[in-house]
Formats: sequence, structure tokens, C-alpha cells
Amino acid sequence: MQLKNLIPSLLTCLNLLCGCIAVVLAFHNNLVWAAYFVFAAGVFDLFDGLAARALQAYSEFGKQLDSLADMVSFGLVPGVVMFKIFQWPFNGLLEGGGVLATLLMYYPFLITVFSALRLAKFNIDARQTESFIGLNTPTNTILVVSLPLIIQSGPAAFSDIILNPYTLIVLIALQSWLLVAEIPMFSFKMKSLKWKGNEVRYIFLASSILLLVFFLFAAIPLIIFFYVLLSFLISKRKTT
Repeated sequence: MQLKNLIPSLLTCLNLLCGCIAVVLAFHNNLVWAAYFVFAAGVFDLFDGLAARALQAYSEFGKQLDSLADMVSFGLVPGVVMFKIFQWPFNGLLEGGGVLATLLMYYPFLITVFSALRLAKFNIDARQTESFIGLNTPTNTILVVSLPLIIQSGPAAFSDIILNPYTLIVLIALQSWLLVAEIPMFSFKMKSLKWKGNEVRYIFLASSILLLVFFLFAAIPLIIFFYVLLSFLISKRKTT
């Protein structure tokens, strides 16, 4: 392997390492620090792609390694974090045992299963070179790990909404569907920094910054839902 190919692969391995640490932290109920390591994994995931493009270091090995790392950091981790969150409102029922309790206990891992489907589909889908079809796994994972951060630092009303059993059941189903949905979603790969052709990206970024300033961690789910809605509206406009 050439030296220039090692740099993107090293960054991908750091993404994987952060994901492994996040899994351990989540299983030890340290969901806040697990979230921070997911953010770090996301940074390494971003920079391995940038490094590969800058160094012209594309390879099939790097592509497969990236998917394997993402499956841990952005597939297993959100399932584990949601698994731990899910136990809080359902704790009494889960302790009761039985078929329903067992099914409910492992229901959050639908996110992991659909993340695997999403990553496998992405690797063979030629349509997703410049944009996405369905919600990408890092964005989906950031949504999941934002929940314990909101519970810890946000108003009690937000925690009540997040920990509502029906909210969690619907959210998991919605996330699983969005991962494989045939909905075009814009990416942030820009050929230039000019306004023309990047209007949607700049508007979205400005709106996201404002939401973060006013709502802090509670802005993350709002930003992601806005991203999905905006992508859906753009795709509808192009087809009409």
C-alpha cells in the first residue's frame, strides 16, 4: 500500500476506534461521553474522505474499510445508545419478562439492522456519488446520540417528550425507514464555494447555526428533520 493511501485509512481506523469506545461507554451507561466519541468518529469520517480526494488515494480497500468502520460507529453505536435509552421508560415492562418484553427490549436494534442495509446499498448504488438516497448513517447516528445530551442539559419538558414510550417507538421506526427510503437528500460536496449552485446548502447551514445558538443540543433533531424535509421538498420540485 502506498504511503498516500495510508493517511485516509489511518483516519478511517480512528473513526472505528472512536466507535468501539462509544459502544463500551454506552453499555456502561455513559451515554454523554459515548455521544462525544461519536462526534469524534464523525470528524474522522469526514476527513478520511477529504484526505482521499486531496491525495487522489481512492482504493477498493479504503472503500470497504470505510463501510466496516461506519457499521460500528454509525450502525452498532446508535442501536446500543437507543437500546439503553429505551430501557428507561420501559423498565417496568421489560423486567416483567415474556415475549412482548423481549421483543421490545431489542426493538431499538432495528436501527443497526437498517444501517447495515443502508451501507450495503450505498456501496453498490451508482446514484449516490454526489448526493444521497435516504438518510446517511452518520446523520442518523448524530440524531440518536443527541437525545441523552438533551435529556442531561435540556428543559424537563424535552426529556418528557423524548422518554415517552410512543415517541421512541415511532422515532425508531421512522429512522429505520429513512435509512433505506428512496428519498434524494443533498450532500455537502461542493465543486466551488460560490453562492450559485450552493444556495440550499448555505441556507441550511445558516439556519442550523442559528438553531444551535438558540437551542444548543436540542437543535440537533430540529436540524436533521429540517434537512430531511428540505431534501424531500427539493426532490418533489424537481419531479414536477
